[in-house]
Amino acid sequence: MTDFDTVNYFTDPDLIPDPHPYFDHLRAKCPVTQEPHYGVYAVTGYEESAEVLKDSSIFSSAVAVGGPFPPLPFTPVGDDISELIEQHRTELPMYEHMVTMDPPQHTFARSVLNRLLTPARLKENEEFMWRLADQQLDEFADAGHCEFLSQYAKPFALLVVADMLGVPEADHEQFRVVLGASRPGARPGAIDNEALSSNPLAWLDEKFSAYISDRRDEPRDDVLTSLALAKYPDGTTPEVIDVVRSATFLFAAGQETTAKVLGAAVRIMGDQPEVQQRLREDRSLIPNFIEETLRMDAPVKSGFRLARRATTVGDVDIPAGGLVMFCPGAANRDPRRFEDPHEFRLDRDNFREHIAFGRGVHTCPGGPLARVEGRVSIERILDRMLDIEINAERHGPVGERTYGYEPTFLLRGLSELHIDFTPHS
Repeated sequence: MTDFDTVNYFTDPDLIPDPHPYFDHLRAKCPVTQEPHYGVYAVTGYEESAEVLKDSSIFSSAVAVGGPFPPLPFTPVGDDISELIEQHRTELPMYEHMVTMDPPQHTFARSVLNRLLTPARLKENEEFMWRLADQQLDEFADAGHCEFLSQYAKPFALLVVADMLGVPEADHEQFRVVLGASRPGARPGAIDNEALSSNPLAWLDEKFSAYISDRRDEPRDDVLTSLALAKYPDGTTPEVIDVVRSATFLFAAGQETTAKVLGAAVRIMGDQPEVQQRLREDRSLIPNFIEETLRMDAPVKSGFRLARRATTVGDVDIPAGGLVMFCPGAANRDPRRFEDPHEFRLDRDNFREHIAFGRGVHTCPGGPLARVEGRVSIERILDRMLDIEINAERHGPVGERTYGYEPTFLLRGLSELHIDFTPHS
């Protein structure tokens, strides 16, 4: 029996399979509770989480991905540490990426993606998704079984973002290989093995730097040119590396989170055949299904904010320099907001109120994209796979399922998902 009052959320492997009993324990004590190991203020309530996420004037994103690791490169002094944050920002993890920026820098960086994520571009991308879904299913559908994450979810999510960013289809196979979603026997063409072996993100940076520089020198009628020529709100032109970082951020965030949501959705269909049957009988329920999946299994397990000034959240005083951890999965199962929160309900009235994609200025820019990816994927999976079941040999029989999850406190996602099904010709 885990002692939730002393367990270390950041390192204890017992919390990886199911963190929700721990979240429930914290919320029952107080929706804002200071954990004992690093002094982090864990926010597990819905309203309290929304308050933190919406107020970027008080809660800085400078520590968004690192949390307490490494510790702050300065000692907080006084009731306002805004100047200290700016003085030491470049010493914090991933400071150069959008996820750790605060306005106005964040506003400028996001404006580059806003130039790309338009309704018209999303519609074009959806047309590609329908073709891609069938192409991915063609790779294994006749076999009647698959490891869903590696054979569908990861390559699908990766290639959707590649298309959204305008990566030429001739280069798609290279991206699959570099980012770990290649298919057997693929011929990706020349890849810098040194860059690949040392850091795939470095390869991505080099690839997109070449794309953006080329389009600035010789504009074409394509998406990469639109990205390359995007301006900041004040009319200035971003440096090439700043455009590249926006693109690689969308890659990293879009691929990882969407693949995790797709895995969670198919696991639910396999574990709850009654839900699968309702979707087969009424496809109009698929958007509801995706939203409820996001509520139940938010792909971001925890993120972090740094209190710029002394403040109060949920009647708990937080000093300037206080490290705040918001947990979307916990907020999405707050019984004060969602009735029977641990129960999956297709007919839940307020499922769209979940915060799986965040709130405020850092609301996930790829949220609309992920929703379409989910809808298209489930439609084609139901079309081409009958009687989807969880593989009992790999995950155990009904009632005794065991699933492996990625061992991280930042993200929530299956490490593998083996399913069996009847191919539908």
